[in-house]
Amino acid sequence: MQVQEMISRHPQAHGRGNNGLLARCIEQCYSCAQICTSCADACLAEDMVKSLTQCIRLNLDCADVCNITGRMATRQTGWDDEMIRRMLHTCAAACRLCADECQKHAGEHEHCRICADACRRCMQACDEAGRSMAH
Repeated sequence: MQVQEMISRHPQAHGRGNNGLLARCIEQCYSCAQICTSCADACLAEDMVKSLTQCIRLNLDCADVCNITGRMATRQTGWDDEMIRRMLHTCAAACRLCADECQKHAGEHEHCRICADACRRCMQACDEAGRSMAH
């Protein structure tokens, strides 16, 4: 787990909740961003692409939110507890919305099932990391 290794060696990363949960969250954010981007691309290749418009939109929005959340959580210098907690909350919400939409298509499109699962894992990781930082 390279993310955990980097965070544990950062000179300003101590005393901010559970760094293991934060590292897991960062990894899940980047994984979810990749899977959401891939799902959107797969949706675009489907014959009935018009029926997947909302799914594509939420995939791309979720990927963007996950990417920026992962980046912000990675930066340890000048850490702002309130900002990162709000981003984790926002990311969890984006993942929930995307998972719910993808689940609607999961029976017909395997890529949507995979994406819904990834979004739920990321949502859980963001929630856990945020709770570990609560005052």
